[in-house]
Amino acid sequence: MFTRSGSLPIKRLASLAFAFVSLVSTSAFADSVALQANLQPSSEVPPRVSKGHGVLKATFDTTTRTLQWNVTYADLSGPATMAHFHGPAPVGQNAKVQIAIDKNALPSPINGEATLSDEQAIELMAGKYYFNIHTEKNPTGEIRGQVRPAD
Repeated sequence: MFTRSGSLPIKRLASLAFAFVSLVSTSAFADSVALQANLQPSSEVPPRVSKGHGVLKATFDTTTRTLQWNVTYADLSGPATMAHFHGPAPVGQNAKVQIAIDKNALPSPINGEATLSDEQAIELMAGKYYFNIHTEKNPTGEIRGQVRPAD
């Protein structure tokens, strides 16, 4: 493996360097996008009357398509009964559930992660997902916010 001068052959050294650069490049340039949503009763469709409010902060890794989130909320009309990411839908429209939150994770703060399909990733990055939290008094949702890139 070593040449008479005690060094690695040039071809072997070049392929090791290429493998190292490829590995470093892949992990160093993974694109992570910060996302957020301001959760308000006025964003529900139709709007709700509630003192509830909340914030979703998330990161989306475009390489692995992993979405991680942290949601804090307060002042709902009662305990959260469900929470979901919905889509695809623009502001003011309703859509089907894309990612359901486990009922054991509902107390604030809600933390979790999911791996999205290619289609879900495209819709999320196009701003077509929203997050909402449901209560017994508001079974179709009490607070909601469109998921967008963070400021």
